[in-house]
Amino acid sequence: RLLLYSLGNVSGNERIYSDNITRILNQLLNGYDNRLRPGSGGSGITEVKTDIFVTSFGPVSDVEMEYTMDMFFRQMWVDERLKFDGPIEILRLNNRMVDKIWTPDTFFRNSKKSISHNMTTPNKLFRIMQNGTVLYTMRLTISAECPMNLMNFPMDGHACPLRFGSYAYTNSEIRFTWRKGPISSVECPKESMSLLQYDLVGVALVTRAVYLTGQYSVQVVHFHLQRKLGYYLIQTYIPLIMVVVLSQVSFWINKESVPARTVAGITTVLTMTTLSISARQSLPKVAYATAMDWFIAVCFAFVASALSPHSGHTTYDKRRNHSVCRSDPGDAPPLLIFLQQGSAIPQISQLAGTSPIDMYARVLFPLGFALFNLVYWYIYLAKDTMEEAR
Repeated sequence: RLLLYSLGNVSGNERIYSDNITRILNQLLNGYDNRLRPGSGGSGITEVKTDIFVTSFGPVSDVEMEYTMDMFFRQMWVDERLKFDGPIEILRLNNRMVDKIWTPDTFFRNSKKSISHNMTTPNKLFRIMQNGTVLYTMRLTISAECPMNLMNFPMDGHACPLRFGSYAYTNSEIRFTWRKGPISSVECPKESMSLLQYDLVGVALVTRAVYLTGQYSVQVVHFHLQRKLGYYLIQTYIPLIMVVVLSQVSFWINKESVPARTVAGITTVLTMTTLSISARQSLPKVAYATAMDWFIAVCFAFVASALSPHSGHTTYDKRRNHSVCRSDPGDAPPLLIFLQQGSAIPQISQLAGTSPIDMYARVLFPLGFALFNLVYWYIYLAKDTMEEAR
């Protein structure tokens, strides 16, 4: 009997608790017009406090100039019409209550596509406090545009914005503020950052006023992304450097081996062309040169210049042979003629193997390419390539 009495007492308490909640909800919704914002009767501006918890950031598309993120978007405001007295301090309601209560018409200004998760039920959280404070949380996946200046690619950094605000209400009706201040209102746990080509180095928050048909309150989150250089070093820069080094091997080939020199030169040029084309495939078709384009252009110039000494060999050899043959040994004694002719043989043999042009090129080309690399990497690695937030 005691057990039955206890069970009956618990069941009765739950029924009373449920009846109290139902009574409170009925009282709140009685005469409530969700078409009117809080304070629309002249009591002032509705302040909407927001904060964001990022659950997943990425991927970032350079071609489309956009990024994707999954987040919990929280909004909090005070609705005096929802004040209540009762046995509980917070009404924890499901998503069905959202349609019966006024909610801000927040939209993301620079989003290309937004998804509100509905599996297995709409991922929305709704809370009402005794003082009329409302907490509204939803899970969203947003693909937003991120304008990129790729002049410093691949040593570049970008400030990808996320802009949101009211669609219809001006600044005199709704004002957006950061719930936890401009430092802690956006949380990005390290374990949720799965970026392959970027590092999320920081987040900056700002609230602005936008003038369209009126003055609107807009909140902006800037995600500062710094590109990782490792992939491009392995896939592009190191192969380009190796091709330039291999193109200089032709300076060590016998100058009379014209087919070998020609094949080596053409092969390096074709390889350089293939690398330059593949390097641009992951980028949008921008109308300006990137840092990688300048590196490719200089490497291409070095490879093409490696072919130029071959064209000077013929002219140089003709002049040397002509100067050697101009001496007339007819008036000299036979022994002297033999010695002169014998001494001319090693000169011609040496001339047939290596030319002074090759000897100069063996020194000047590596030094010039090393100097270019020193200046190039010093300029791009020393300066701050992060874009300014706009």
